Amino acid sequence: MGRTIAIANQKGGVGKTTTSINLSAALAAKGKKVLVIDTDPQGNTTSGFGVDKNNLDNTIYELILGECSIQECIIKEVIAGVSLIPSNVNLAATEIELIGVDKKEFILRNEVDWVKDQYDFIVIDCPPSLNMLTINSMTTADSVLVPIQCEYYALEGLSQLIHTVNLVKERLNPELDMEGIVFTMYDSRTNLSMQVVENVKSHLNQKIYKTMIPRNIRLAEAPSYGMPINMYDPKSAGAEAYMMLAEEVINR
Repeated sequence: MGRTIAIANQKGGVGKTTTSINLSAALAAKGKKVLVIDTDPQGNTTSGFGVDKNNLDNTIYELILGECSIQECIIKEVIAGVSLIPSNVNLAATEIELIGVDKKEFILRNEVDWVKDQYDFIVIDCPPSLNMLTINSMTTADSVLVPIQCEYYALEGLSQLIHTVNLVKERLNPELDMEGIVFTMYDSRTNLSMQVVENVKSHLNQKIYKTMIPRNIRLAEAPSYGMPINMYDPKSAGAEAYMMLAEEVINR
């Protein structure tokens, strides 16, 4: 039975997509079979794996509306060991399309149940907001992993996210756990990065991963080549960090 992890934070630009792509690729490099689900209308995870998001017949949008089966919208082996349910800008209309739909919080979960046993890990990249897509991701997931950027406003919005996770746990998915927090864009040369880490640790009794994802130019470049960092530059600090994070996730 695979583990399903939602990567969520309603703040944009904190490294959710980077983490979704590179954690998945690192898990695959360690021999795990991974399915990535892109639930963000921006479709950056989709293009980050080199898929042309604008030329797709079946995406998560068609899946949620019941216009295709989950098998029909999985793109197999976008890289070795990683399959993908893609997304594009059409997904932005989901909220409106789902008005009045019964049990709409569970649409994704009901679909994923068909294939869950075929994967060791399912990684869901959530949109940067607490909307119906994020709720669907959380009802599908076993746990939520929260990337936090090492900057001044890191804690802002985090209590809201934890509140949402607890609400979903209470009302929709009693199995949901907080997987933990991973610090991204960490710069060991700045006092600020260290202060943010200390600050978050003192405020939260959540699990915090030992691995910190550094600020890394190669990590920022990789998506424009449609590759995860461990294929684009396996020797970079970013690639090494995600391999270490994958190891921690597997052992958790």
